[in-house]
Amino acid sequence: MIEKKIALPPFPIYGRIPNFKGADKAAEKIRLLKEYLNSKVILCNPDSPQRPIREIILKDGKLLIVATPRLSKGFMLIEKSSNPYYDSTIRGILEKGKLVKPGDYEIDLFIAGSVAVTPKGYRLGKGKGFSDIEYKIWKDYMNENLIKITSVHDIQVVDYVPVDEWDVPMDVILTPTRIIWSDKSEAKRSILY
Repeated sequence: MIEKKIALPPFPIYGRIPNFKGADKAAEKIRLLKEYLNSKVILCNPDSPQRPIREIILKDGKLLIVATPRLSKGFMLIEKSSNPYYDSTIRGILEKGKLVKPGDYEIDLFIAGSVAVTPKGYRLGKGKGFSDIEYKIWKDYMNENLIKITSVHDIQVVDYVPVDEWDVPMDVILTPTRIIWSDKSEAKRSILY
């Protein structure tokens, strides 16, 4: 990503979910999913490349639940944002969000960041398992039609990542140029174009 000049701050990109040029274009594709349009409550990771998705969620008047970095303060809810850009940043979430716990809301969509992801939906994160933990914490409070989404640059879609039994595969991969339904989610296709 550095060599191809598609990485964006924060730097260094190692040890984190890397931000990338086109994250805003990948984010816009979420509005092409029927599941997103029908959703009310979305659980999203706090990483930089998903900030544009969080902004869209707030602009669209949906409830946004965000895991605080490293789950240090649990989960925060943002609703009725008057400044979706600021409120979608970590600073905005920590300043304007209210603490919530699993069971306070039913989750309609789950969004995770990825270092890399395969067409089968298996993702590689920062290596600490936070997204898998966030998913498992809320699993009993998720809509039965929930889909799991990640957004990455096209070059982050790879043929292989190591998989452990606790890894939560993604149903949808949003990139700046396409929407990929994972092989396991073939029956759920609902792209509106």
